[in-house]
Amino acid sequence: MALHSAKANANGKLIFAPAGKEAHGQAEQFTKSALTRSDLDQTSPIRQFHDWFAAAQRSGLVAHPETCCLSTASLPSGRVSARMVYLKELDAQGFVVYSNFGTSKKAQDLATNPWASLTFWWEALERQVRVEGRASRLSREESQKYFDTRVRGSRIGAWSSRQSQVLRPVEGHVGEEEDDGRKMLEGWVQETEKRFEGEENIPVPDFWGGLRIIPESVEFWQGRQNRLHDRFVYDRKSATENGVHEWSLERLSP
Repeated sequence: MALHSAKANANGKLIFAPAGKEAHGQAEQFTKSALTRSDLDQTSPIRQFHDWFAAAQRSGLVAHPETCCLSTASLPSGRVSARMVYLKELDAQGFVVYSNFGTSKKAQDLATNPWASLTFWWEALERQVRVEGRASRLSREESQKYFDTRVRGSRIGAWSSRQSQVLRPVEGHVGEEEDDGRKMLEGWVQETEKRFEGEENIPVPDFWGGLRIIPESVEFWQGRQNRLHDRFVYDRKSATENGVHEWSLERLSP
């Protein structure tokens, strides 16, 4: 069996070689497609990503192709943290996500180390894309444009949350359910609602906004049988005399 009893001893395995819903422990084979150099845009990983992203959207098999894992690391410890976010923009410069950059763990990491990565996993297509590069904040004006597209509740939430801060039970709380700290967050939301009562044009908070990952390398991965996957990586080369960045393109061993 792939799953073990939760009562296993301290030295035992609680999970061993799981394979989706199957208990036999052998992972499924990747057989849906192949990837060759001729399939790829020869000069731009941005254009290639746009092609794959559009294909994921058209397929109807990937519910949210914009979902990705943003990873950051703190220096000097090198400790890595990761979280799922949504890609919200793609342009010639790179990949843009939006979040809290005041109190969050990612903000602490980026303050010491500007390098970050994004990983996209489109299981139904057996495809993966990894992006590595330097991160930089978008301007307030750029962030405001996206902020205005969010529903009011999400804009209020952005102002209210001190992301990643500890929420403690409110003293003297009386209610049917014991307060585990949620009341503190709800109190912040009420304060923000009162602050912007009757206002539809809510400004973007200074501590919230867009983060652009400017890629130095982008890898495109297509699952293949027997784990002999197709992998191609674009690496940014030095800028030419006219300031244009060129890219190398190499096949990697799986």
